[in-house]
Amino acid sequence: MTGGPDVSALAINVTVPEELRWTDTRRGEEFSLSTLNIRLLPDGRLAVKAYGRPVAGGRGAYVSFPVPDRPELAALVAEAADRAGTLWAAHRGLG
Repeated sequence: MTGGPDVSALAINVTVPEELRWTDTRRGEEFSLSTLNIRLLPDGRLAVKAYGRPVAGGRGAYVSFPVPDRPELAALVAEAADRAGTLWAAHRGLG
């Protein structure tokens, strides 16, 4: 393992606070977006997608949505990534 193990993915799921949630429509169905999946890309940048449930209820499809370009959502993503890094750095091994 020259240079350490090959980590192919590093991702976290973050709950969107109620006041920052939004809705979006896919295939005629409105979704309430409440979860972010944030990935750390190999070049150090972050990628994010949003997930949620149909407003009308039911399970609905697991469909990703783009995250709107809003400063408060960008701040949430950055804060969550920083928090995840702190938690990873303080891990205590297999439990």
